[in-house]
This record gives sequence, structure tokens and C-alpha cells, in this order.
Amino acid sequence: MVKRVLMIAFHYPPLRGSSGLQRTLKFSRYIKSHDWEPMVLTAHPRAYASTSNDQMAEIPDGVHVSRAFAMDTARHLSFKGRYLGLLALPDRWVSWWLGAVPSALKMVRARRPDVIWSTYPIATAHLIALSVHRLTGLPWIADMRDPMTDEGYPANPLTRRAYQWIEKKTLQHCTKAVCTTPGTIAMYQRRFPEIPASRFALIENGYDEENFQNAQAITNTSPDSKGPFSLVHSGVIYPSERDPTQFFQAIDILRREGKLSAETFRVVLRATGHDEYLGRLIAQYEIGDIVKLEPPVPYKEALAEMLMADGLLILQASNCNHQIPAKLYEYLRARRPILALTDPVGDTAHTLRTAGIRAIAPLDARDAIMQCLLDFIGSAKDNSASIPSLESAMAHSREARSRELAAILDAVIAGKS
Repeated sequence: MVKRVLMIAFHYPPLRGSSGLQRTLKFSRYIKSHDWEPMVLTAHPRAYASTSNDQMAEIPDGVHVSRAFAMDTARHLSFKGRYLGLLALPDRWVSWWLGAVPSALKMVRARRPDVIWSTYPIATAHLIALSVHRLTGLPWIADMRDPMTDEGYPANPLTRRAYQWIEKKTLQHCTKAVCTTPGTIAMYQRRFPEIPASRFALIENGYDEENFQNAQAITNTSPDSKGPFSLVHSGVIYPSERDPTQFFQAIDILRREGKLSAETFRVVLRATGHDEYLGRLIAQYEIGDIVKLEPPVPYKEALAEMLMADGLLILQASNCNHQIPAKLYEYLRARRPILALTDPVGDTAHTLRTAGIRAIAPLDARDAIMQCLLDFIGSAKDNSASIPSLESAMAHSREARSRELAAILDAVIAGKS
């Protein structure tokens, strides 16, 4: 019997520069081997700030993809850089709801899905799924990933109230709520004690082995030991959740003490999404000769850069202790030394320690970062740095995660959720 799932996701190729799209893309690719036929409802590419065709070929043959009407309020409905706030609630892509709900109902009539699946971090995706669930009665799996709201997040009070409403309605009406970390599940259970614990499930993020094999093919055999030590951060650096200020201060002091220099040490910040903010900090601490802001590159090239780096950098503040950056799983598979600037008691640190990583210091502790950074560089140079085993890394493959999703889908349609 053919089983079908309607996947509602904003992040999908040809969107460029978001690790968030990998989760949906790989689920749509690998659950086919578990007797599930995916169909994807996403946004029209005009809604994306940046597009690229580098992963379009990874959309599996035969997967029906519907790209519904959508606009970005900030780019399409603004005048002289300003727009009406109500047109961006719950987010700047709320217009997607107008196009997606009719498209979803058309897909339901034509293709008869057994279950709906929607995924954050675009809140409108859950709003669409809630509408379709209520109109069709189909069971609904809400891929919450990380918490939609937290203390002080979103910062705008009106946006936060809109998020809180969607978050509450999603957890009340979905058949299953999937999170990416144990800390997020625990937080939701404390926040919504009336929701049965059985409604929550864990599917962590992961990496794709095929992508790494393709990336390996364009790398050299090993990192270049003749140049400066390269420490790479790949992906978005949020000013509050991943603020590198103390890290930059540590580099500044170590440079002035003669312990670091541009000839011996280089930090590459790839596709940060906040270059203007970070550029000001880099200029403030006069470390532009060491810390470089680099633009986005195709996904395969980004993975190749990880494979060739002397070290990989994780930034995660304590206000995100119940979250794990998606790139962490790619870092584990890259099997290069990892420097983690994160709260030692958070989920990110726990996952790294489980993989054998020990170079961990709080993101907001300059002196601890200074010592940890020097120790990390030294151990990496003399090949004594801890590196995840291939076995431990492969436990986080996207194929393994897709098996977990297929099991949840099977349980939901069997009425065992």
C-alpha cells in the first residue's frame, strides 16, 4: 500500500544559504526507501532572499513539489525600507499562507496524503498546517525543531504573542510534536503540562553521507600544514544567540601578547548572515588581519571547506542551552578538531562530550576562551586533539533520522501515536 505524506516547508531548494533546508530535503529523499511517498508544499522562489541551483538535483525524481504564492514583506511590500508590521505577523512570509492553503487542499484532493508534516523555523508553516489539518481532519506531525518562543524571544512583543498563539495551537492540535533536542522537549513539557508526554518525539538533526562523499572528491588529501592554522565557522552567526564578542576580545588580547598572529592563525566566518554587525566588531578590536568574513558558497564547497579546516568552531550562547546547531552534526562527520564556545551544561556541550570532544568554553567568558583556544590550537597541531570516531558520527546520518521519521509516520496512521 502506498503511504503519502504532505510536507509543508519554507526551506527547500533553490533556497541558498540555510542549513534548515537540509532536514526537509533529506527527509523527502530518504523516506521513500521506507515505503513513504513525499509531496512537498513550499514557497515560490521569489520569497527567498537568495537562491542557487546547486541542490536542485537532490530533489528526488517523482517527488511532487508545489511552490505556492509567497512574498517577503520586507522586500516586496515595503516603502523606503519601511513596512506595516501587521503584514509581517507571525513573520515576513505570512503571505505564503494565502497561497499555500488552497494549494494544499488541491494536493489533498488530487494525491490523498495520509498525514501532514510541517516544519519550523518559519512560523507560517505551522499556521498553514493548522489550517489544513482543521479543514481536512488529516493527522498532523509538527516538526517543532527548536522552541518557537523563549524569554525575550522574539524580541518584538507583538511578534512574540503571535508566535505564542501558533505554538500553543500547534501543540494542542498536532498528533505528534517532534523536537531536535531533549532539552526542548523538557522545556515544552514544563511550559504545557496539560499536553501528554506521549505527544512529543525526538528526531535530532544530522548530516548526509552522500554529500560528504561528493565534497571529499573536490578536496586535497589533507589540510595544508604550511599555511596559518585555519579555524572555520560555517553558517549564520546570530548577534544574540551566537555573539562572538568575547571570542574577538580573546583574539585581540592574544594577538597583542604575541601569542597569535595573522601569519600563524586565521579565522574564517563563512556565510554569517550578519556581516555588517560582525564587521563592526572586527574593526573595533582591530583583528581584521586574522578574522575574515567570507560569502556563501555552494553546499558541496562548504562541506569541502569543513573537511580541509584545521579546526571547526561552534558558537552557542547559554540562552540556547536546549538547542543544538544543525551544523554540529556536519562538524562531527567532517572529523576535524572542534572548538565549542558554549555553555558546558547545555545540550550542545552534552552532544559534543558524548562524541569525545573536550575543547569547550563558555561563549561569554573571555579568559576561559583565551586558554581554551591556545590549548586547542596546540593539541590540533600535535595531533592530540579529540576527533569523533566515524562510528559515532555515522549514528547521526540523515538516513538514520529518516528511519525515525518513517516510524513516527507509521505509528500515527496506525493510531498508535
